[in-house]
This record gives sequence, structure tokens and C-alpha cells, in this order.
Amino acid sequence: MKPKYPLFVAAAFALVCVRPTPAADEVPDFMKEVVITSEKAPSKDKLAARSIYQLNNSMFNIYDNSLAIYQKNIRARVPLIMALFSGKGGRFILYRPGQEPLEAPSVPPIYQAAKSVGHCAMATYACVAPYVADAKGNPSWIPLMKSYRQEVKMAKEGIADLDVKPEEQALLQDTLGKVLAFMDTCLKNGTFTYADVEAYARGVEPNCEKLIAVATTAQVGHWFKVLGEWKKLLGKDWDRTYALSNSIYVARQNNILFSILVQFMGEEAINDHLILLETTDFQATPDDMMQAFARIVSDRVLGKVFFNNDRLMDYELLGFGGRAAIEKEMEKLGKKAILPPLVPFNSTAWPFKTDPSKGSGPKSFDDLHGDGLLK
Repeated sequence: MKPKYPLFVAAAFALVCVRPTPAADEVPDFMKEVVITSEKAPSKDKLAARSIYQLNNSMFNIYDNSLAIYQKNIRARVPLIMALFSGKGGRFILYRPGQEPLEAPSVPPIYQAAKSVGHCAMATYACVAPYVADAKGNPSWIPLMKSYRQEVKMAKEGIADLDVKPEEQALLQDTLGKVLAFMDTCLKNGTFTYADVEAYARGVEPNCEKLIAVATTAQVGHWFKVLGEWKKLLGKDWDRTYALSNSIYVARQNNILFSILVQFMGEEAINDHLILLETTDFQATPDDMMQAFARIVSDRVLGKVFFNNDRLMDYELLGFGGRAAIEKEMEKLGKKAILPPLVPFNSTAWPFKTDPSKGSGPKSFDDLHGDGLLK
């Protein structure tokens, strides 16, 4: 009877069968590059710290879950006006409970035209400024200027067809004419000096001021009309309406959209129903703004439950302890701490909460205790 398997297969099978297997505590060679083999087990202290720190990490998941619920409820119950910055002079959206968002029409086109031409004058400066020390020796600016000059020329030719007032057309034409004259001189000479750049900038500056006035007049007038109509539309709900506007660093002091909202909602609404949200981007999304708004409103409820004050959570809680710690450290150095003044939690100061006379009520945990609001 012939064997079922060839002899060489049987032999190989026998070798495999008798190959020793790794001991229970021995890691196979193919795993040694990816497993921990020599590191000591974490100490009890580190394990304890990890478990405690995890509480804070898990908090974010819980907060996100709650925030989604808060956002849905707030959206269904609270009228809200959102004023967002944009290249078109702003974007206003009215959210009414139980209704689709109502977005206002854009600012008239003269706003974008005036702003674009004013920026063009400054962009031309930026085109040459890096090379002002040796424009002839480093002609890298020439291709960029030639390309931009073509765009400026096309824009200037199109102004006649723009639906704006004759005097506005004249201002736009004159400004771009000054820009083109500077460009042509630079390109003809193949160079420029700082004195040339300064003379150009100072020569076009009066037009820039006029363009600012034209753009802002159109912008402010438009949004005044929109808010006037929305106030009538909301009727008695106006007094419980919230309003938000975003702001980057340079737009905080003279924030046009927020300033317009103040005129309609009143100074007492600042930091209460009228909120200025700091953002890192010029153009924030409505979803981001809505999420931040829901966090503020829900945190105010939390503040009332925990600390018997619904505005305390508008401030960094650790900051109160931080102030005391900084003062102590500076005292050790024999110096006075440089800190902003304490202001009421319900401060109406703007653009920054630094005026103690704006608002009323407690300013610190000590005040909360002193007023009998906390045990």
C-alpha cells in the first residue's frame, strides 16, 4: 500500500510538529519590534494621576453631548440676530423660533467697489515695499507689478458700466488712475526709491479716506434699514432677542456691525443680550457662532446653579485665583502686579471689560460671599 503523502511532505510535516513553541512569557521574534518589552509598569502615582486626569478629558464628551441639546432648545425658543463679517460688508441672519433663518440682502455694490479700489492702492504699495532698498538690483517686483497692472487697467475700464453714482465713479476712476500712473513710472524706470513710494502713498491717501466714507455710508445705511425692519417684524419679541457679532483683533475697537447693533439694542444689552465673540478668522461660519452662543447661554445657567450668579461663567474661573497668585509672586519681587481692574460680572463695558463703573453687582468670589450669595 502506497503512503498517502509523499515522503518529503511527511518529513516536513514532522519538523513543523516538533518545532518548539514560545514559552508563555516569551514574545515571538516577529512581535519584538512593536511591543513593550523592557519598560517598567507605571507606578501607582502615575496610574492614579491618569485616572484623575481622564475625568477632565471625558468632560469634553459630556459637554459636547449636552451642548447639542442646549443648542437645539435655544434655537427653538430664543430669537437671535447674527451679524457676521464678510467681504461684502457683512452678513445678517435672523433666527426665529420655529421658522427658517431669514438672511438679509447684501450691502449695495458700491461698498465692495470702494473697498476693493482702496485695497488696490495699498496692495500696490505692498508690491514694491519689500524691494525698496534695491529695486534696480532686484527686479523680482516687475512681473508681479505687470500682472497686477493689467488687472487694475481692466477694472478702471469697467467702472463706467458700474451701477453707482457719477461722483462715485469719478472717485474710483481717479484713484485707479493714480495707481496706474505710479506703476507706469516704476516700470518705465525699472526702479523706484523710498521717496517715490512715499510720494505715491501720500498722493493717493486723500482718495482712500473718501473711499472709506463712501463704503461705510453705504454699509451703515443698509444695515440700519434692515434692523429697523426686523425690529418691527419681531415686535414684542425684540426685548428678548439676542444678537451676536464676531470680531478679530483689529476690528474690536471700531467694530462696525457690533456698533450698529448697539444703537438698536441699547447700551444695557452689551454683554447681556448683545455679545461680541472673538474669532481668529475674519469670516466665521454661522455654525461656529451658534455653537459658541449656546455655550455662553448654557454656561450662564450653570453659573447660576453652582455660584448663584449667571454671569460669573463669562469669565475664566481660574483667573480669579490666578490674580491672587500673581499678586503674591510680584509682592515677593517687591513690585506691583500689572492686572486689569475687577469689573462687575454683568459689565456693560465695551470693547473691553475694564471699566468698573459699567454695570453693577459682584466682581469676585469675595463679593459673592459678602453679598450672601454663597455660603
